[in-house]
Amino acid sequence: KNFSLKKRSSSLKKNISSLSKKLINSDNHILSSMKDNYKDSYKKKLIINLKKYKNINLIGIGGSALGSKAIYNFLNFKQKKINFIDNFSNIQIPSSKEKKINIIISKSGNTLETISNSNNLINQNKNIFLTENKKSYLTDLAKKLKQEVVHHNNYIGGRYSVLSEVGMLPAELMGYKPKKFRRLNQLIKNKQFMKLLIQNVSDIFFYIKKNKTNSIILNYDDRSQDLFNWYQQLVAESLGKKNKGIMPVISCMPRDNHSVMQYFLEGKKNSFYTLFFVKEKNSKKMNNNNLLNSHFYLKNKSLNDISFSQFCATEKVFKKKNIPFRSILINQRNEETLGELFTFFILETILLGMAMKINPYNQPAVELIKKDTTRFLKST
Repeated sequence: KNFSLKKRSSSLKKNISSLSKKLINSDNHILSSMKDNYKDSYKKKLIINLKKYKNINLIGIGGSALGSKAIYNFLNFKQKKINFIDNFSNIQIPSSKEKKINIIISKSGNTLETISNSNNLINQNKNIFLTENKKSYLTDLAKKLKQEVVHHNNYIGGRYSVLSEVGMLPAELMGYKPKKFRRLNQLIKNKQFMKLLIQNVSDIFFYIKKNKTNSIILNYDDRSQDLFNWYQQLVAESLGKKNKGIMPVISCMPRDNHSVMQYFLEGKKNSFYTLFFVKEKNSKKMNNNNLLNSHFYLKNKSLNDISFSQFCATEKVFKKKNIPFRSILINQRNEETLGELFTFFILETILLGMAMKINPYNQPAVELIKKDTTRFLKST
């Protein structure tokens, strides 16, 4: 369901439509990685050799890890254990006698957190380095250890890299097929998909001009938390420039009905919302024997049924209060679905950047902290 914006400008919609055609027809490496004919820089023989490993440490930060983590959790992968080492607070790896492989990912090859987190693990396990084809700390380290390097496409920034080698190599190790994720070819030919994309970009741009700059995700699916962590980086890092942008906020539902929902309903009106729900077939059902007569309406209901009722009730209340929202309802949890979500959000973000006349591909302010961190370390 799209935003129910009645005063949608036809000229704005035409402008976004024109920008979308310009983007689709451009020689854009990010878009190339989303097509089913994209050539990964790793060989299939590597995947075959690595599939024997049941324990994987994926070491990266930001876009180097978030996409793979979203795939792992959204699709509820259980056949292998993947430890995502993507912050300083979670570097404790469970002990195991089984052989492990480290997949160390950094576009620049010089990411401080990735270098630090991998430091104590590289001697214990087999290592694969995924980084740009240039001289860097990680390429020098790989050379010293005589370990394999997979080349990270230098034209694709971390937050846009989920459908490139960065996300697809780990996905293949999980047993998934990259072609099922890469759906841009089919989607840009789908008139309904393009219509919805243009409509959503037009509406969000309209809200931005009305000073509604918080994009709040009401997420009713625990397994999608990392998908929206990925979305958060994508939107904030791509659009937060020149005193402009969107602040993405993830709200965990239905828990947050009992806290921040009061603000969402009656607080400052500077936000637009995305309600997100996944239908589950095997959700745990209520134990009828333990139900009191006062709550007979819960009989035979699953937890997913109850959550969906809350989702529908939120839609109804938001509509009544004229709060801008769209709804995304997932019927099937698979690679194609997730690939379509990745594609939609990436295209939406780039088009918003183009409409706002900002560069959606760089992140100049972040580099300031990286440089000063190095200076502090050298001076202490």
